[in-house]
Amino acid sequence: MKKYLSFFRIRFLAGLQYRAAAWAGISTQFAWGGMTILMFWAFYKNGENVFPMSFSALSSYIWLQQALLAMFMAWSYDNEIFNTITTGNIAYELCRPCDLYTMWFVKNMALRLSRVVLRCLPILLIAAVLPSPFGIRLPATPLAAFLFLISAMLGFFVLIAFNMLIYISAFYTVSPVGIRILATSVVEFFAGAVIPLPFFPTYLQPILNALPFASIQNTPFLIYTGVLDGQDACRTIMLQCLWLAALVVIGLLLMRRALRKVVVQGG
Repeated sequence: MKKYLSFFRIRFLAGLQYRAAAWAGISTQFAWGGMTILMFWAFYKNGENVFPMSFSALSSYIWLQQALLAMFMAWSYDNEIFNTITTGNIAYELCRPCDLYTMWFVKNMALRLSRVVLRCLPILLIAAVLPSPFGIRLPATPLAAFLFLISAMLGFFVLIAFNMLIYISAFYTVSPVGIRILATSVVEFFAGAVIPLPFFPTYLQPILNALPFASIQNTPFLIYTGVLDGQDACRTIMLQCLWLAALVVIGLLLMRRALRKVVVQGG
């Protein structure tokens, strides 16, 4: 365990060095979040339909999405891992006295969390002082806040476990670019990153909510905003646990199979 904590610490501290990039990201995310909220505000003011979320809840959803973007963004990958596979440097990784899957999993956690630490608080502070209903509000109850924290960490792990499958796929492809683009598009759409899942047609929602992508950011944000509460929140958290276990098991099996057949050329 100590060696994995060392990997985490090294990658986490390395990620904290990019402060200028963090400030650029904060300004971009705040501007994007504001434009998204104003776009939805136009629909809410001029629409005749009953919307599935109150505008205040939707604003909280969007600000959480921006504040925790580095934690849940599907397009963020560790390029060092892809380069390690495609260049043949995986041979050096296999010489380390540690489990490759766990090491990559921990590195991905550290990379994302280092970016969240730099960007999250300023966005939340600014969003908290915005006038209602455009700002972020606190969870309705302490229980909702507690369940949100649990669900957010589970969603974080689910995303990394899914990304591990993309890394492993690089063992079987000449270039990982195609599978990265496809996976990013699928995850972003079905995780509620483009449009929150409650806005999808009612007949599609049972299918969308059953997919692993809904367990990433949709579930914790809906718990925070109060759209999911009580037994519904507990059920979705259990579904997150099931998807996390399934993705980790699949990833471990695929990693073991890939390493049995890996061939490194050159010398």
